[in-house]
Amino acid sequence: MEKRATIKDVAEAAGVGVATVSRVLSGGSASPQTRERVLAVAAQLDYRPSALGRNLRQRRTGGMGLLVPDLTDTFYGQLAEGVLACARSAGEPVVLGSTGDDPEQEADLIGMLLEQSVDRLIAVPSGDSDTWTPAVRAGMTVVFADRLPAMAGTETGPAAAGVNDLLRMDGLPAAATPPRPPDVPSVLADDRAGIRTAVRYLRGLGHRRIAFLGGPGHDRRVAAFREAVGAPVDEELVVFGTGSRDSAYAAASGLFQSRPDLSAVVAGGNVLGEAAVLAARELDLRVPRDVSLIMYDDVPWAELCAPPLTVIAQPGRDMGYRAAELVLRSGTRRPRGIVLPTELIIRGSCGPHR
Repeated sequence: MEKRATIKDVAEAAGVGVATVSRVLSGGSASPQTRERVLAVAAQLDYRPSALGRNLRQRRTGGMGLLVPDLTDTFYGQLAEGVLACARSAGEPVVLGSTGDDPEQEADLIGMLLEQSVDRLIAVPSGDSDTWTPAVRAGMTVVFADRLPAMAGTETGPAAAGVNDLLRMDGLPAAATPPRPPDVPSVLADDRAGIRTAVRYLRGLGHRRIAFLGGPGHDRRVAAFREAVGAPVDEELVVFGTGSRDSAYAAASGLFQSRPDLSAVVAGGNVLGEAAVLAARELDLRVPRDVSLIMYDDVPWAELCAPPLTVIAQPGRDMGYRAAELVLRSGTRRPRGIVLPTELIIRGSCGPHR
């Protein structure tokens, strides 16, 4: 099947902005030359505006969407399995998308789902609330899983602009400026308790210089770590990667080399934990003799490491299933949020400070 033309395709072919195409096709103001060029390109590309407004008025459903940052991440695979299991039991199709932890790509995928009349969505958000407010105002039922979007600033971000254009095409109200945070239920793990338990365990082994490796969406885990270690926090021991495996490895390797005095590391996710293991091996650091390691997420390979990794386990599959249950309760009373317990599983990667 040929790919359906989008409003961005029309804008690029006509040499104008998406907002201009939106104005022309919705009858707004534009110069005669611009209007003629946009309409000609739209006809040539056989562009058809979204049917979102019509479908929402008729209360038609287009299934369920699921957006995650990385389909190769084992945890998000577990979360997706839970969503798919619940959707199968309800006879609901699922449209799956990977955002790459990129807010602009996330906004594009939301726009695509709106165009396809998908009116229920489970998401691990990458952008701030600007990205999500337009979709929620349009009538899409959204549930966040694993993390929450960052608070929006005082201006509507560029990621939200593309979604606003789609809404204007259907005569639906765009997000106000400044936007209000969307009122969206969530299913989260108890990050605070998990990180606190891990730091207390390391402190009990005599560790005082404990580092944290973080990545996108780890705001709550970083805050929990700072709280657990107490003031003053050594900021050199709190480092971040951008989300890719290369970035995670660079962050872990740089940390080990810049702070040889650290004795323990808490990795905020399984990609960061993997990077810490590889970096320690490359630098001839022995786990746990030279450095103790705790990883957030219990994934199959963690138990196969030498030594096996101590982990903060969170119920990924259950998280996905519960999120799907929430999003399917459209029109009924839904809880604001569900917090699922974590568990510290002690294995061989932590030892007493020498």
